[in-house]
Amino acid sequence: MKKILLGIICVGLLGGSTSCSDFLEEKTKSELDLGQNFSTPNHARTAVNVLYRNGAPDLYGNGGVYMPSSSTMGGYISGLFDNGYKGQEVIASYSQTLTHTAKNIAGSMDGVWDDCYEAISRANTAIKYIPSTPGLQETERNNLLAQAKFFRAFNYFYLVKFFGDVPLITEPYESLENLYVSRTASAEVYNQIVEDLTFAVDHLNDVAFTENGFRVAKGTAEVVLADVYLQMSGYPLLNNKYAEAAKVARSIINSGKYALIQNGNSPETSAYNVIRTEDNTKEYLYSYEYEASIASNPKVQICLPVSGAQDNQLAYSLTNDAYRPIEEYLNVYDPEKDLRIQEKQFFHTSEMLTDKSGNLREYKFVTCPYIWYNEEAMTKSAKSSKDLALYRYAEVLLIAAEAIAQSEGVTTEAIGYLADVRARAYTTTDRSDIVSSLSSLSKEAFIQEVWVERMRELVFEMRTWSDIQRTRMYPVTSKDAKGKVSFVNVIGAKNPWGAVYQEKDLLWPISDNEMQRNPSLKQNPGFE
Repeated sequence: MKKILLGIICVGLLGGSTSCSDFLEEKTKSELDLGQNFSTPNHARTAVNVLYRNGAPDLYGNGGVYMPSSSTMGGYISGLFDNGYKGQEVIASYSQTLTHTAKNIAGSMDGVWDDCYEAISRANTAIKYIPSTPGLQETERNNLLAQAKFFRAFNYFYLVKFFGDVPLITEPYESLENLYVSRTASAEVYNQIVEDLTFAVDHLNDVAFTENGFRVAKGTAEVVLADVYLQMSGYPLLNNKYAEAAKVARSIINSGKYALIQNGNSPETSAYNVIRTEDNTKEYLYSYEYEASIASNPKVQICLPVSGAQDNQLAYSLTNDAYRPIEEYLNVYDPEKDLRIQEKQFFHTSEMLTDKSGNLREYKFVTCPYIWYNEEAMTKSAKSSKDLALYRYAEVLLIAAEAIAQSEGVTTEAIGYLADVRARAYTTTDRSDIVSSLSSLSKEAFIQEVWVERMRELVFEMRTWSDIQRTRMYPVTSKDAKGKVSFVNVIGAKNPWGAVYQEKDLLWPISDNEMQRNPSLKQNPGFE
């Protein structure tokens, strides 16, 4: 494990493995081109390694105590998550109240746009020059190309969900020509994403992600491709790809390489606590790596509110509940049946901590994430090597359940996949009873049950907003009927902060800074 991180230290030092004769060979700097940086196999390998920590993957893994990661912005605009420092991190407050503009959140929008396009540029360079890199065997050449194409697709997928139509650039910039690129229709961007991911599926190693040195594997590309097909099938494209999503999800399931973590015999050994503590399990199809000596997981700090560090002796000088689900979100869980909402599973409301006077006491607080909590890091080291799961096998099952129901109807297979995920959480309910209750549902009702289960299971994969975008349905809950969710059209729906969604709110504005830099761009409607 941790092989990728160790390889990234030398990013940018593409000549680091050359011989002395290579080093002494004179090359005219004014005639230096990118191709000269791909003169050995290690140059190609390093060009791919850097993609693991750039752009969209880093938008899940970046952040700190004030803003946990860029990927949490969707939670804020859904109105279902809060940030204790939103007075400072204005992206949270502007998003909750739907008062965001191209100017007042320009910095956050720049971060997404710039980071993704920098990664795309790196991927384009790798894709162009890996085929002509000397010394690479064909199998490795195709595998490196597949990794580069996977990350190009992953970045474009993030961008097209975030902004809608975006410039589609598939060649590296090697001159000052054509600097100003206009936006490309989303359908064309998605076609490129599918093409890249299909190549990746065909050429990545056909082993489990955690058995592949934590590098993207065939199953990684497949789960992202299934997710892409699911997104394409909904708004705004409404390009029915449910059958394709079902086919790809089935491929992962039938491979036998991945599986749900099963619950142990105690709450401390539940599947959700294994997810919290273990990196090497068959449930993970893709995770973002951390190694405390190189790059520590910053999400530990958001597992307690601001008062956590103020009132107690912690290794961190500051904590902040920067991605805290509010009551309206927590109501999706049945507190009697669902293990995920019980204390110290997905969430927690108390910890035994030493206060400022040196006394060990029970410290109580509002509901905060527990899935990223690390006691050693919180109280002693201030460092965590726990990886961040981006795609888990539970999501594969939920994609399969929805896609099959949409394309084939509520079949026994679709019911079984949804029941697998729910039964793991409903530990006091017989699986047969879950199957029976799902079997009586209409197609529409069953699909909505999948949406609900996605909210419950994928809360920390940050899927809530992209699900609202593609379904255009907004979840409504009640404290008097916990575990029950109804859905209303998001256009015209009022979020918990009293803001009413308009059509424009389904996409983010392009930064005012980027609009000024690139005169060929047109702003998203409603943000002109």
